[in-house]
Amino acid sequence: MFEITKSLDPRRVLIRELHAGHREKIRLHLIGLSDEDRSLRFGMHTSDAVINQYVSGINFVNDSIFGVFDSQLNLIGYAHLAYPISPSASASTAEFGVSVSKEGRGKGIGSALFKRAAIHARNTNIKVLYVHYLSRNKVMMHIAKKAGMAIEFAYGEADAYLTLEPCNNTSLVAEAVQAQVADIDYAVKRNLRQSKSAFMSLWPFATSTK
Repeated sequence: MFEITKSLDPRRVLIRELHAGHREKIRLHLIGLSDEDRSLRFGMHTSDAVINQYVSGINFVNDSIFGVFDSQLNLIGYAHLAYPISPSASASTAEFGVSVSKEGRGKGIGSALFKRAAIHARNTNIKVLYVHYLSRNKVMMHIAKKAGMAIEFAYGEADAYLTLEPCNNTSLVAEAVQAQVADIDYAVKRNLRQSKSAFMSLWPFATSTK
């Protein structure tokens, strides 16, 4: 059984929920992906214009967006958890998409983003987490198999489904703790960058007064 709550270790990959103010960082992250990585993320060849249109259309009110930042606050991991807009019978299913920059590979960021999205979906009463991806996407295939998702293949593409357990106090607390630690980490990195910038702006003056 894929256990989401035990996988959310705040000492490891820290994931923030993003808002509209992060739109430009998301755009820079996606524009920075190679042609192959863009194809794996969107399932097709994706130009800069298409990426710009996608980023402009992200609905931060309806959907949930997650990110992983490096020490310079560059977005190196990005996940989009898309919820159905209309309150129909299918509203209990959410779709997951993920991308990781070259600099973030091999650190478990993709898996961590999936677990974060899964527990958030669970805590918002989503019953099924769905992923559509190219069957040659080995990373997503690994994540899906590790999670025990039901996978269907057709014409070089794959659909994976994970049935989520109902939320409980453990899942709610696990997500809240992870979110709080990630927010604190982000604030510390931001303050360090601001302090460094302020110091560097004074450095020529300090040198000239010696």
